[in-house]
Amino acid sequence: MSGASEKPGVLNGFEETVKDFWVSRPRRPHSGRKLAGVAAAIGQRYGIDPVVVRIAFVVTTIFGGFGVSFYLLGWLFLPGESDEVSGFEGLIGRGRSSVSPAFAVVLMVLVVLGTAGSIGSWFDGGGLISCALITAALYLLHRSRGHLNRPAPVAARTSYPAFTGNGAFTMTDTAEAPPPVRGWDPLAADPAGWDLPDSPPAQDPWPTPPPSSAPQRRPRSKVGSATFALAVLTAGGAVLAGLNGATWFDAQHIVGLVLGVTGIGLVAGAFAGGGRGLIGLAVPLAIVGMVLTTSPFKNFDVRGGVGDLSPTPQSVAELKPLYQHAAGDIRLDLTKMPAGAPYSTTVSNGAGDTTVIVPETADVTFECSTGAGNATCFGRSSEGVDQDALTGTDNGADGAGGQQITLKVTNSVGSLEVRRG
Repeated sequence: MSGASEKPGVLNGFEETVKDFWVSRPRRPHSGRKLAGVAAAIGQRYGIDPVVVRIAFVVTTIFGGFGVSFYLLGWLFLPGESDEVSGFEGLIGRGRSSVSPAFAVVLMVLVVLGTAGSIGSWFDGGGLISCALITAALYLLHRSRGHLNRPAPVAARTSYPAFTGNGAFTMTDTAEAPPPVRGWDPLAADPAGWDLPDSPPAQDPWPTPPPSSAPQRRPRSKVGSATFALAVLTAGGAVLAGLNGATWFDAQHIVGLVLGVTGIGLVAGAFAGGGRGLIGLAVPLAIVGMVLTTSPFKNFDVRGGVGDLSPTPQSVAELKPLYQHAAGDIRLDLTKMPAGAPYSTTVSNGAGDTTVIVPETADVTFECSTGAGNATCFGRSSEGVDQDALTGTDNGADGAGGQQITLKVTNSVGSLEVRRG
């Protein structure tokens, strides 16, 4: 991918920028590619690390689902390094492309299927946001770095003229050949009269090339360190806000905030140089974020601390309206509560086992749910992932007339049990 690096002038608007992008769009290289070379093409065209582009594709695929569709569009509309036109243009007869017409049709079908498969994310806003972010990033890249590494146009392949002889079906040329050039014949003259050329002088041996100077080390960028410090501060502040009652700062949002800070650092590092070590932080965060957005972890909460919890309240004053834990086992014993006015409580556990024990004669209205694991409430049970909540009223063996208790018990991951004791 060679070409001039001269700046084509100032781009004066959106339309001119888009036209210039199409004329000088990235070309998918033969070397450095992992699949089709779309990320490598964008990285080489605008002078940024292709790894950053690949991470952007992965992140937008996880959050919104548009990354795969955008990659397929790049495969379809970005020409190869030695191609005259892109695969789509080759399909409609505009020139030569290494993408066959049949495969171009397959890519078009995959784009439609990929977009339709993430239609739910589009309605929720995730797909639309990821599409807007990728488009805006590509537009800004071309506005600021469109003059770099502009690809040279590939010359169209010309057809070679067929050889035609003098005869219609003859295998030999009947035209008169020119007389051969008469060479020097040393046997046709007296050897004493030979005027032989002098032998060429001995050439000096090749000069020894000067020792190459050691490449200068690029100054270490502070983008990675600054981004990591900012990510730690963001995570710590978000956790503190969640612990102090800000319900928005749950595990999913905290991971999303830290991943956003890391992504900004990667983009800054691509322009300023450095920050590649942030990839080791971005990839695990993206995986954790994808796991936390699945059904079992939708209600996972960082509040409540970790460890085992075994409260046994003996009065209404000691009974808390909410028992919450991030990780660990909870065992709530209500058998010591005195009979009297109705009361209610909620138990929420992130990861671990939860057990609630109620008096033998109590009339209990319950709602039990778990994200992943098994739940058992007064003989009724469910098991699996994202099962419906168990709800109902159990009056015990003695029937209605006992202490009235309202329970709501939720568990994100682990086993849940409500029983009499």
